[in-house]
Amino acid sequence: MCERRCTKDHVLFMMKSGEFIIHKKDSKTKARRATLRTAHGTVETPVFMPVGTNATVKAIPFENLTDLDTEIILSNTYHLFIRPGIDLIKEHNGLHQFMKWDRAVLTDSGGYQVFSLAKFRKIEERGVKFQSHFDGKMNFLTPEDVIAIEETLGSDIMMPLDECVGYPCEYKEAKEAMERTTRWAKRCKDFFHRRPLGDTRQLLFGIVQGASYADLRKRCAQDMVDIGFDGYAIGGISVGEPVDVMFESLDYVMPFLPEESARYMMGIGMPDQMVMAVARGVDMFDTCIPTRYGRYGTVFTKQGSLVVRNGQYSSDQKPLDEACGCFVCQKYTRSYIRHLLNVHEILGLYMTSYHNVYFYLKLMKNVRQAIADGRFDEFQKDFLSCYNSTS
Repeated sequence: MCERRCTKDHVLFMMKSGEFIIHKKDSKTKARRATLRTAHGTVETPVFMPVGTNATVKAIPFENLTDLDTEIILSNTYHLFIRPGIDLIKEHNGLHQFMKWDRAVLTDSGGYQVFSLAKFRKIEERGVKFQSHFDGKMNFLTPEDVIAIEETLGSDIMMPLDECVGYPCEYKEAKEAMERTTRWAKRCKDFFHRRPLGDTRQLLFGIVQGASYADLRKRCAQDMVDIGFDGYAIGGISVGEPVDVMFESLDYVMPFLPEESARYMMGIGMPDQMVMAVARGVDMFDTCIPTRYGRYGTVFTKQGSLVVRNGQYSSDQKPLDEACGCFVCQKYTRSYIRHLLNVHEILGLYMTSYHNVYFYLKLMKNVRQAIADGRFDEFQKDFLSCYNSTS
């Protein structure tokens, strides 16, 4: 259902599909401002989801994430299945209680981790056989198994098992993986036990694969829409391809995804990439970059990234980012943080990781405000001009 309401200042669009409501669309781009309702709260989009792969966002306590108004995090079915095991999480009545996080959680299915981490994997129509990267144990999961695990985890948004391929990838391999992903998605949807309305309700997204081939991406998107999901993700992105190829793949998909559904670009990315993807109509993002880069001493600023552990900052008394409002930038200098990193003090990793997550969350908050104010196109141009000037 689509309702269009006129106000004094602008036209307000209200498109409803389950839990996703679009409040404002940018007039010059495809950016949109929306809310996604989940069992553990409403998520304002466009949104960055901090990655909590192992039931924690590395180096950052959940109390900090709450203080930063984080509304949703991502966790990973593959990693939680390997360690600590689903039975233990079930004993805690689900993932939220296990890690004491009372806001929304999206769980990735683990398809990408089977592709990227498993010591051995064998794809069959029935499912995937893989050797744990941790202890070498052989495991077998079907698409139905993955949904059952995610239902036990109690995640607010579940992703179905998919087959991810790398780059470059031959057409035949990409086609076979895409078609299998579609068949698995149908099985996941058929198996999905939707709870009664009024009770805790999990959402299920579909994943579009097809590598860098336009016809495969289009066909997969159309097939996913025909199956019908609560939202749609673009997978197989950022698997080694150049950035221009990544955005070409995104552009192949977007025209075929429903306007009234949430759109999730999986696994990206850099701040400028997220802003450019918002302009194409993407609503949701996740990436481990803020905490991963932070652990190695790279921090993000409005002007680009800088490696604070480098020698040029040994006596630099400026904050990491003079335009940043996080407590790290308000109180500590680059030289002090560099010292902590170079003597391997855990506090240094915490400070850089905290700052980076703050930067990403603040960036998306500014993006949402720019869309609401009808000035996203101007915001995008200003941000990219400033960010790309030094990065």
